[in-house]
Amino acid sequence: MNTVPYYERSLAGIRVVELASLIAGPMIGMMLGDHGAEVVKVEQPGAGDGLRGWGNRKNGVGLYHKMLNRNKRSVTADLRTPLGVEIVRRLVQDADVVIESFRPGTLESWGLGFDDLAAINPGIVLVRISGYGQTGPNSSRPGFGTLAEASTGFAYANGYADRPPLLPSFAVADTTTGLSGAFLTLAALRERDRTGRGQVVDLAIYETLLTMLGPHVLDYDQLGLVQERTGSRLPIVSPRNAFRTRDEKWVAISAGSQSIFERLCEALDIPVVGHDPRFASNLLRRENIDVLEDTLQQAFLGFDQAEILARLEVHQAAAGPICSVADVYNDPHLRARGSIVGVHDEELGCELHMQNAIGLLSRTPAHIDAPGPALGADNREILLGRLGFAADELIAGGLAL
Repeated sequence: MNTVPYYERSLAGIRVVELASLIAGPMIGMMLGDHGAEVVKVEQPGAGDGLRGWGNRKNGVGLYHKMLNRNKRSVTADLRTPLGVEIVRRLVQDADVVIESFRPGTLESWGLGFDDLAAINPGIVLVRISGYGQTGPNSSRPGFGTLAEASTGFAYANGYADRPPLLPSFAVADTTTGLSGAFLTLAALRERDRTGRGQVVDLAIYETLLTMLGPHVLDYDQLGLVQERTGSRLPIVSPRNAFRTRDEKWVAISAGSQSIFERLCEALDIPVVGHDPRFASNLLRRENIDVLEDTLQQAFLGFDQAEILARLEVHQAAAGPICSVADVYNDPHLRARGSIVGVHDEELGCELHMQNAIGLLSRTPAHIDAPGPALGADNREILLGRLGFAADELIAGGLAL
């Protein structure tokens, strides 16, 4: 896989100060860091980012932190103290971006609001991540990804009709916020490069997920429709579901077009079903979905997973295995594309394999240089060497060197 040193990557020269914690804000920093931005993560002395204590650990070290805070530097500062505020102010002097995820008004109470930061550096872009945004009647409420998944309509439409609404088993709202946040950060930097002026990116955790729901809002606006829970079915495409095979494994299919549906039936040795008048269009298949899925399920039970996947590939039908993370980890295609990569971790003394940066750039690909750092690993280099603090000043402030 082609790699380039960090100083030749797409975002080389961009400096980011990350005041955010947990998932959404740090994911923005992760994505910028993957492409060569220098990301200095400012953490609370002693405890650090709460994500360090989330999820599974190895030798007492949080693995989620190792992934999400990769390619970052770690310094410690208590923003509730004058020393902590001064550390941030000095970091901002030559920074391009500040990412924060405190409740609205918190930065201002510390003298670190946008006006304060812009007085130091007029080109600074302040990316503000919060549950409900900086404005509106709910802006002061604490907000988390789970609440966004509930309040956007996602959980209401997710799951089976005869069961309760289903929240996702991983951080969907937070991670999608990270994706949008990285894009909005680059949009603001592009505008800054034209004008020399920074601005605020105000991103609520619910917003990206609301957009990802697709036509739900428009369907309600124009037709009064509320999408109910449909399990693995997709109301606009039929058939689309997961089917069990003879060896107790699962295959996912999506056959919205007539030609793909007919090829699916050929692969399943039920060609007559592909030409049944009840299933002659996507609309008709939706109207007769129960009998169609019963027929398909019986056909799938005649094959082991590997056998039917091979047949589906020959017939060029849109289908694939439902994989566990163990299957994903060992997938030869993902390995060939570098979608999972290994990187040595000094703290744990071993190689860690994790998801790579999203997508491939032909000349300046992203690269993972190191997993998430130990807390305060860069205090001496950055606070002493770059920012010019005295060692006794930092030690008196409770910072380890």
